[in-house]
Amino acid sequence: MRTPILYGSVHVLFYQDEEVLLLKRQNTGFQDGNWSVVAGRMDGDEEVIAAAIREAREEAGVVIEPEDIEIIGVMHRKNTTSEWVDFFLKAHSWQGEIRNQEPEKCEQLKWFPAKQLPDNMVSYIRTALDNKQQGVWFESVGW
Repeated sequence: MRTPILYGSVHVLFYQDEEVLLLKRQNTGFQDGNWSVVAGRMDGDEEVIAAAIREAREEAGVVIEPEDIEIIGVMHRKNTTSEWVDFFLKAHSWQGEIRNQEPEKCEQLKWFPAKQLPDNMVSYIRTALDNKQQGVWFESVGW
């Protein structure tokens, strides 16, 4: 029996008034052309909040202090080839101006009304954003 590979990832939610920051994926080989959030795989030997702070700096060019970010949700997700534990974190404040630091992987960053998300979103990201609106903290997807 094959043991599934388990990965961990962080997803950083930036809110401004009633809008959420989304990024449009490109040239990644996964869900290119669809909207997602600032996110990435945990490197290993890396605490969840530290990973989220690193990803925010690498992808959006901002600095977040550990006390300015909180875990607001967890998702256990399975697809055809792997298994994931996704941590969703909300940045309460940050230093610097949000900008696209990875134009080779991200077509654009754009603010969307949290209650009017685009149709072409990575499905589990839409689920996580809907869960946040409803106060749901945990979700299993793909089982």
